Amino acid sequence: MHGLQPNESNGGGVPPIVFTSCELLDAAHENARMAAAGGSAAGAGEASTAATRREVSVGGRRVRTIDMHAHCVIPETLQIMGLEVESHERRGPGISEVGARRIAEMDAQGIDVEALSINPFWYRAEKDQAVEVVRINNQRLAEFCGTYPDRITAFASVTQFPELAAEQLESAVKKLGLRGAAVSASCAGVDFSDPKFAPFWRTCEDLDVLVFIHPQSTPELHKRLAGNGWLANTIGNPLDTTICLEKLIFEGTLDKHPKLKLLSAHGGGFVPSYAPRMDHACRVSPDECDPNITLKKKPTEYLRDMYYDTLVFTSEALRHLAAEVGSDKLVIGTDHPIPWHLDPVTHIMDAPGFSDEERIAMLGGTAAKLLKL
Repeated sequence: MHGLQPNESNGGGVPPIVFTSCELLDAAHENARMAAAGGSAAGAGEASTAATRREVSVGGRRVRTIDMHAHCVIPETLQIMGLEVESHERRGPGISEVGARRIAEMDAQGIDVEALSINPFWYRAEKDQAVEVVRINNQRLAEFCGTYPDRITAFASVTQFPELAAEQLESAVKKLGLRGAAVSASCAGVDFSDPKFAPFWRTCEDLDVLVFIHPQSTPELHKRLAGNGWLANTIGNPLDTTICLEKLIFEGTLDKHPKLKLLSAHGGGFVPSYAPRMDHACRVSPDECDPNITLKKKPTEYLRDMYYDTLVFTSEALRHLAAEVGSDKLVIGTDHPIPWHLDPVTHIMDAPGFSDEERIAMLGGTAAKLLKL
């Protein structure tokens, strides 16, 4: 199976993806397992890991793949908040490590670069505590980027205090080389459409950096989402993003900050699945809409001003997402090391209806432009 090129003989409907042999992919997983156990996969160490690297090409061109949705945690900052790393490791094995294990898993997936982010867990902390957590997070993220400059980049952590968050982001970008900010879909119960966040949004515009929005469920529905099926995640997370994006649209935040570059996890939640309903809400029920807010365009048109990851699982879902927002607004998102999608590259390669150029953009071209890599 060496040099396998799936879809090569399909008449040109789907461009070929080229990767190393299955045996080498299996070896990459073994390297990861042994690294996690503190062992050595081979005497050559990193050289052995490099040999397992799955390389991706489209139409005969090597493509640099960039994962824009990859998690990590810093044990030191979890400890500051009285949290334990074990619960994170159970759901995302290796989430507290950025090293040989992670690189081996990236190699096996065909991911060349990960843009790391840390889901905020400090939004309700005291100011001094939140400041220390963010300081350490950003320092460690910068160290990871320095250790693996060709494989790891990162979004900065920021606190829940808008003016301070703006300062932290500017410092992280200009002094530490981080590529943008990672935020939740709301902040300690306050929507990011609240005018108090304007200083932060202005700084994001001034710096011309991307903001990665990752949900953390919808706690207001905790009771209804309890029970079987992990609904706090499967419903709560996409819903959290949906509320965030629609509030940013309807409250006029995107009109006030037209240069914002926003990237939403999980394909933007539920928004793209039922987007046109937004265009009719104020016509059907004008008394539920603020007469002092006049949007500059139809609500659905704002969707094409934002970016979304491809973590939508099926080819049809990816096709629909592209139809709603444009394929040029899509980037790979894996959720690594949380195992939601084990083969995100093939997910893009095997989805019918996309041109070579569209696949190249989704696999890494668009992300490279956004991150200025």
